[in-house]
This record gives sequence, structure tokens and C-alpha cells, in this order.
Amino acid sequence: MRQSKVFQFKQFSVDQSGCAMKINTDGVLLGALAEADHPQTILDIGTCTGVIALMLAQRFPSAKVDAVEIDQSAAETAGRNFQNSSFADRLNIYPIGFAGFFDQNPDKKYDLIVSNPPFYINSLKSPQENKQLAKHADKDFFEGLINAISSHLNSNGLFCLILPIDTAVLIEQLAAKTTLHLQRAIKISSFENSEPHRLIMYFGFDQRLVNEDQFVIYKSLGNYTEEYINLLKPYFIAF
Repeated sequence: MRQSKVFQFKQFSVDQSGCAMKINTDGVLLGALAEADHPQTILDIGTCTGVIALMLAQRFPSAKVDAVEIDQSAAETAGRNFQNSSFADRLNIYPIGFAGFFDQNPDKKYDLIVSNPPFYINSLKSPQENKQLAKHADKDFFEGLINAISSHLNSNGLFCLILPIDTAVLIEQLAAKTTLHLQRAIKISSFENSEPHRLIMYFGFDQRLVNEDQFVIYKSLGNYTEEYINLLKPYFIAF
């Protein structure tokens, strides 16, 4: 996926300047696949450019969308993207980490919480501070995230996030220690016969059989599958 300074979508544009993490496939898949039952309140944790929050504002026209971003420069960029969109009156940016945000808003609860979190655990840290912040986390980070979500999700709400397969195992283990239960999992593969490299996980308070799905991005090198095109057609000008 291209990573130019400004990415033009059908209903909004995203300026990526000042953001360590540019628009990528993980983010747009989460923005298009995250779901809850007619959510009226949505929270995007680690919004970066704001693209996921903007996609959710487009998908759910009656929802109010809050977004938190600990990197000040990225938060400023997301705020500009929000203000320049037709959804500006339903989008709010908070330049703070999720823990600080919840400390300041202890009673806030959401119908849908999403996150495309940093996921390189115990790996070599980037020498650039903002990229380290965007890409790296540890077990304590995810434990704090899961615990916070379990306290700020409405009773019928869902928490959706996208992660590499190995990190997803850790998240499921951490969630098992709370009141959250994995309800759905979508395995993302580049090609039909390739191993899944990402997992979109849906957590809620009801314990049920996990609904497992597959999603394939390419039918051949450089050629997207129909399911990918149809999923992102409401957003991408190219489709």
C-alpha cells in the first residue's frame, strides 16, 4: 500500500505527516472489519493518523468516536484530519495514552473499542523514539490494555484489535484472566495457501463458541481478491 503524505479516500483524506506509523493494510482491515451491534460510542486506542477512527465514523453515521494517541505529533495530525472531514462533529482526539485517558474519564464506557496496537514484544527497539513508541510494547502494556478495556466496555460491547499470530496468543491468555472472552477471530493471509500472518480478534463479555473466519488479501501477486476489493470499496478511490 502506498505511503504518500496525503492519502485520499472516497469520503475523507488523511494527512500522514508527523506520524511514525503510516496508513497500512492492518489499519484499514481493522477499520473495515471491526464491528458491534449499532455502536453509538466508539474508542480508537492509538489512532496515529486517525484513519481507523475516520473509517468507523463513515461506517457508523450515528456514532460518536473518541481517539487517543500518546504521540503528540501524531495526535495533532489526527486532529487536523478529523477537523477536515465531514465527520468532524462526531470525532474527538485526546493526546494521551489509554491509561491516562481512562484515569481522567473513569466512568466512560463504549459500545466498540478498537486498537491497532504496537506489537513487537521483546524485540530490538528502534533508535527513533516515535517509531519505538508506535511499534514496540511489552507484556505489561497489553496487560494494562486488556484490564482497562474490561472496565470501559459496555455490557454488549466488543473490543476488536489486529495482531500478529504469536502476539495474539498472549492477548487471549491475558483476556482469560479478566471478564473478557474471545468471540470471533479472523485469520488474515496474504494468499490462499499462505500461513496467516495477522489475526483480528473480537472480545466481549459473553462466553460462546469462537467463530473463526479466513480472509485472503491477494489472489496473485499485485492482484487483490474480490473479498478485499468489496470490503474496501466504500473507502478506496482505486476500487
